[in-house]
Amino acid sequence: MNTGAASRFLATLLCSTVLAPAARSQPAVPAGDTAVTLDQLSVEGLRGNTVGYLSRSSRSATKTDTPLIDTPQSVTVISQQQIRDQGMQSIGEAVRYVPGVIPHQGEGNRDDVVIRGQRSNADFYVNGVRDDVQYFRDLYNTQRIEVLKGPNALVFGRGGGGGVINRVLKEADGVPVREIVAQGGQFGNKRVAVDVGDRVNENVFFRLNGMVEDTGTYRDFVDVRRYGVNPTMTFLLSPVTTLKLSYEYFHDERNTDRGIPSQFGRPYRYKQNVSTYFGNPDLSYARIDANIATATLDHLFESGVALHSTLRFADYQKFYQNVFPGGSVNAAGTAVNITAYNNATPRTNYFSQNDFTYKFETAGLRHTLLAGFELGYQEGRAFREEGFFANGTQTLVVNPLSPVTRAPVSFRNTTGNNTRYDLGLAAVYAQDQIEIGPHLQFIGGLRYDHFDFTSNNLNARAPVPVQTNRIDDLLSPRAGVVVKPFENLAIYGSYSVSYLPSAGDQFGSLSPGLAIAQPERFENAEFGVKYDVSPVLQLTGALYNLDRYNQRIADPNRPGFFLTSGQTNTQGAEIGANGFVTDWWQVAGGYAFTDARIVSNVSSTIVSGNTVGLVPFNAFTLWNKFEVSPEFSFGIGYIQTGHAFASSDNSVRLPGITRFDLGLFYRVNEFWRAQINIENLFDRHYIATADGNNNISPGAPRLIRAQIIARF
Repeated sequence: MNTGAASRFLATLLCSTVLAPAARSQPAVPAGDTAVTLDQLSVEGLRGNTVGYLSRSSRSATKTDTPLIDTPQSVTVISQQQIRDQGMQSIGEAVRYVPGVIPHQGEGNRDDVVIRGQRSNADFYVNGVRDDVQYFRDLYNTQRIEVLKGPNALVFGRGGGGGVINRVLKEADGVPVREIVAQGGQFGNKRVAVDVGDRVNENVFFRLNGMVEDTGTYRDFVDVRRYGVNPTMTFLLSPVTTLKLSYEYFHDERNTDRGIPSQFGRPYRYKQNVSTYFGNPDLSYARIDANIATATLDHLFESGVALHSTLRFADYQKFYQNVFPGGSVNAAGTAVNITAYNNATPRTNYFSQNDFTYKFETAGLRHTLLAGFELGYQEGRAFREEGFFANGTQTLVVNPLSPVTRAPVSFRNTTGNNTRYDLGLAAVYAQDQIEIGPHLQFIGGLRYDHFDFTSNNLNARAPVPVQTNRIDDLLSPRAGVVVKPFENLAIYGSYSVSYLPSAGDQFGSLSPGLAIAQPERFENAEFGVKYDVSPVLQLTGALYNLDRYNQRIADPNRPGFFLTSGQTNTQGAEIGANGFVTDWWQVAGGYAFTDARIVSNVSSTIVSGNTVGLVPFNAFTLWNKFEVSPEFSFGIGYIQTGHAFASSDNSVRLPGITRFDLGLFYRVNEFWRAQINIENLFDRHYIATADGNNNISPGAPRLIRAQIIARF
């Protein structure tokens, strides 16, 4: 496909996709007769104002359609083309190439990340709506992934201190798509995904995404079985009104894997334990069944006010159980403790988000005014049981040279963690984006959150259930300025604040001590530059300072209560590159220097001066794709990080990572495409991530997967 044909195809597609009242801008494409192939300008790549690995705009950071160059914040967008080329299937795989983001083990049962030195397993969103339950998300229905760094409370509400990860889902947009992706590979990898969509008529569009997978892994006894289906429909109710409906059912069941323990302050013989399982694989598993229904209404009033309203119901039935290493290997190398527990964490979410946008001009100033409100209700249960072995204790000693045990375990609730909870929240927010001529822009806004959380302790040993309540009223400001000396160069500064209520990320329970603890506060100041080297290549750079206040410390004089004097600070620099360097060379990746430190003691072992766990000082990642011919291309990825610590007590040091990845792509014709991905090409030993000092995950050995993509 030559450039002229690609441009005509792009214009036709965007004109035909009339989902929003406002006109959409047309992204430029690379020059050159053979620069744009079907893979680069696929239907998937074009959706979302995206060409190849470069996305030009996003509404997630501001709740308005704003070019990324005009957004005073670090934003990394992982496009559909990059997801496909790298063979990504999970959040953990996707963030490996995002500067400033580190995947966390998440106890082997959930997505968990560390963004700018701040860990979170709840700051996940779907189309801007909270998706905070602990589980592994699949990317079968994901159009792109947006990683927004720094506090984001004005847009997303509580949490989000280091940043948030927002998945933008595929939707019924009237563009015909019929695709089947079949994958197979090492360790019994088997997966099939389908994506079909078309117009029912001129006013009704339909799309269906589905996936089924049954695969083993490089870790002994660890298997994954999951499937999902996501039908969507779009109704053009009038020239100015669009209704989108979506329903997803997702099931994931797998063996949980807590990795290997440590010895002498380092991972225990990790080069010999790449596949070795520690614990009982028969009793270690996690499963979730998620039902998610969404309705989104877009309407343009005669006054020029645009309404974007989303209703979402999501029910998550989640349970996980672990029999895993609970301590380090002894000095003699003859013993390691195994412990056990399980957790039932079902949750139901109800959310209503309503945004009103109005563009107007006064006194020579162009305004994009946003006002909106959010209502939500979340209810669920947190029920934990501790594991007891046949010896009557909660500890079983095994030989680390033969660490798999199938000793029986009984589970019972002994810690008192048995609660039902409900959370009511209400928020209002306002924001103004002001253009003062072509060279200067301001953004300012304020959000008010009312957070009403109630926890009912159902501990059977208590004479009556104990109810604990806390109400927080939070104000989160945001301010930014963008200076554009040239149309393709932006220099920005920003300041933002977020809060994490005392109940924490997952707010499963609320003890009397937590009920009187002040929320944690995150303050971020950032200075950066964004440069569109060409219409299809953007370079970014940012310097930031992120402070986290009011971290809780156990009060030594009052057991069960806390001091809120803990504090961490992260100072960092990030550089990113996305897009076409030449007609035949695409890149995605960057460099992050992250100095995340404990400023004030958080516990007796996590003390001032320590480095925050899992955060290396230096991390460089770069994925390159080279077009050799219209039919054949290949990708080379490089990941290099410095050493890190397994936890913030800095007692266990993890070695740095050096990894090369390879992708081979062959387009047989416009209907068939073959792909091979090789992770860790040179079979290097490395530690991928951890969850504390004795749950350390060895990285995968050389891993080969093949895909056949059929379009019809």
